[in-house]
Amino acid sequence: MADQMTGGAMRWARVAGRGMIGLRLDLGDAALAGAVTGAAGVPLPAPRRIETAGARRLAWMSPDELLLFLPAEEVPAMLEAIRAGFGDGFAMAVDLSEARALFRLEGPGAREALAKAAPVDLHPDAFGPGDFRRTRLGQVAAAFAQVGEAPETFELVCFRSLAEHMATWLDTAGAPGAFPGVFARA
Repeated sequence: MADQMTGGAMRWARVAGRGMIGLRLDLGDAALAGAVTGAAGVPLPAPRRIETAGARRLAWMSPDELLLFLPAEEVPAMLEAIRAGFGDGFAMAVDLSEARALFRLEGPGAREALAKAAPVDLHPDAFGPGDFRRTRLGQVAAAFAQVGEAPETFELVCFRSLAEHMATWLDTAGAPGAFPGVFARA
């Protein structure tokens, strides 16, 4: 992680070295979906979910869109493998690594910080490991997932052009005293 920032009950950092491949395809087409899952080695996610296999994650973005997270050095070979698997099928795979910014949020306030601006039920009983939402944080298009089993660890992706704004927002949302404790358990 890079640009480590701390504040209050949440830590956040920009994640370096991660590549992202945007995929558009008919997810019901077994051959096209198989080209992605076969090359990536990650199962096809259900709607509003993210699947993980080793250092790769495959997220459901919409009924015809996936986002593959992987080590940056793997992107060129992965693009080639996926595109070869598509053959003449009507599908697209594009490197979005430089178009997106990835953040990692950790700490007991991370869930609450996201809940301040996302129109998503983030209660631990409603949003857990493997859940993924493409939504807005305030007025910023973003997507996030709870990663791992720890209820306080999330990864968030947004347009790179808005990364500085997102960093400022995360600093503000995670400032000491900024958490009302809506998810505190008795």
